[in-house]
Amino acid sequence: MSANDCHAVVQRRVQGPVGIVTIQRPERRNALNMTVKHELEQALRALANDPEVAAVVLTGDGGYFVAGTDIAEMSSMRPTDHVRQETDRLFRTVRELSKPVIAAVEGYALGGGCELALSCDMVIAAEDAKLGQPEIKVGIMPGAGGTQRLLRSAGRHKTLLWTLTGSMISAPEAYAANLVSELVPSGQALARAVEVAQSIAQMPPLAVLAIREAVRLGADVPECPVEG
Repeated sequence: MSANDCHAVVQRRVQGPVGIVTIQRPERRNALNMTVKHELEQALRALANDPEVAAVVLTGDGGYFVAGTDIAEMSSMRPTDHVRQETDRLFRTVRELSKPVIAAVEGYALGGGCELALSCDMVIAAEDAKLGQPEIKVGIMPGAGGTQRLLRSAGRHKTLLWTLTGSMISAPEAYAANLVSELVPSGQALARAVEVAQSIAQMPPLAVLAIREAVRLGADVPECPVEG
């Protein structure tokens, strides 16, 4: 996929040492369907293989990050389809990418969009952005690790409040709950995310790799009991 492919819904471009991936489906508020997921995977892998790129920024066009998974497509899918098509593969790709990934969130990051943002290493969000896992409102549960990522950041009580009511989380509340790395004025998320990515690109790459790996593995390891 090239950055100038007029048929693509995902644009990939390189700005110095930073790769920028933009979802361009504003008529659906950048909702994730299988086409978007596949193109995102291709773009992320291409940047991971680019020796000139040290960090990646993921964002959405039209004032939105990702308003959710495309319900129209999902309604016709059976459980076996999800398994066969590996509908969660994109989220694994983001989490396991060899380079830091920063989400630049404007507008909505809901459902699969929230899970996509939380799969990134950092989240830079506009002050008026909204996050959330509203899947319960259509009779399903977050399917790409949202419950666990909310739990590890915000704790059980907040996670159950948000997932059992499907209520939106304001960016300031998300920041207070450690779901967001930094808040910026509306319209500035991408610029700030690129700035952070450029700062990371100046650091020793092996140290960046080692720190990310230690943090990623440490987040999944239970705490050792303290012996009295």
